[in-house]
Amino acid sequence: MARTWEEKSGGVTAPQGFLAAGVAAGVKYKGRRDIALIFSEVPARAAGVFTTNLVKGAPVVVTMERIARGRARAVVVNSGNANTCNGEQGIRDARAMAQETARVLNIPEEDVLVASTGVIGQPMPMDRILPGIAAAARELSSGGGAAAAEAIMTTDTEPKETALSLPLSGHTVTIGGMAKGSGMIHPSMATMLCFITTDAAVSAPCLQEMLRHAVDRSFNMISVDGDTSTNDMVLALANGRAGNPEIAAENEDYHLLRDALTEVCTRLARAVARDGEGATKLLEVKVINAASEKDARLAARAVVASNLVKTAIYGQDANWGRIICAAGYSGAHFDPDRVDIYLGDIMVARDGVALPFDEEAASSVLAGREVRVLVDLKSGEYEATAWGCDLTGEYVNINASYRT
Repeated sequence: MARTWEEKSGGVTAPQGFLAAGVAAGVKYKGRRDIALIFSEVPARAAGVFTTNLVKGAPVVVTMERIARGRARAVVVNSGNANTCNGEQGIRDARAMAQETARVLNIPEEDVLVASTGVIGQPMPMDRILPGIAAAARELSSGGGAAAAEAIMTTDTEPKETALSLPLSGHTVTIGGMAKGSGMIHPSMATMLCFITTDAAVSAPCLQEMLRHAVDRSFNMISVDGDTSTNDMVLALANGRAGNPEIAAENEDYHLLRDALTEVCTRLARAVARDGEGATKLLEVKVINAASEKDARLAARAVVASNLVKTAIYGQDANWGRIICAAGYSGAHFDPDRVDIYLGDIMVARDGVALPFDEEAASSVLAGREVRVLVDLKSGEYEATAWGCDLTGEYVNINASYRT
């Protein structure tokens, strides 16, 4: 099937029928956008994927309950406070955010999904958050995607949004997305926060299947620091405004939309990895010719998550032994005596043994803003790609004083 994607601007408001806003409510810092609102002008199908951390933020608990209905019209998000480990008060506060959103938008409370990100264990400043939600509702517009993407940032250095369109059965369908994430990135069935909108007509069960597929191949293949957050979630809303025949089973349109959704998630996942706290480089690890997809994924994720690999990338040290070591403890099955390793285009190991290579040239490869590592297991025909970043002293500085 041909992929005929077209780049779009607007992020979550690129699809028809979606409005968004981002406003400053003073949740943690004065003058900084920290309340985001996404609104579908018509009822939408909804799907979600959430953190597997046993400790879950109150918004995750509330939204997991509501997503089971398979429909929603709004997502309200705050940054600056995770609303996690706040007991029953945290649940009440998450529900209060939904109630206020429902009131100002004149929609049922059950149609509002809630997300929060920030410091754990801090009381929610509801005296600022609730007026902020009302202010965001007044600012809703078809051009508000960028402001919303900015409002969900914490230690991110830049907002992350993307959008594309594609033809489906004679109709043009658009998918938009925004994400935040910089630290505590080592997802297990989710990422920090990501919100996706589409004007495609698709059933809730199909949307859920597509989202899980996309997340598994994008956000579940990134790592910044090995920490899985308490508030991770990826939400998708589909309002059908494109007018395409509803996708309710696997067919050509199903696969085209799923591939496009995976592309949107992959772009956002790469952006999260590139913006890792203190990072100076994006690290891409591709494992090829594995015996199974599971083996390829295990090896790629282990290499990209290895602190020893990440520090070597930062120091521009072509220490390929750390790469094969990480693959070896990943749980993937392969013959170590057949592994080839490349740094960029430079082959540094063949059949598990060092090759003579130009250290200066290899160091130059590692000095780039994007570093690509290829691991050929020569055990089968499967492959997988994972993304991460280098580990720097600045990461320590950021997290040594995160709460204050």
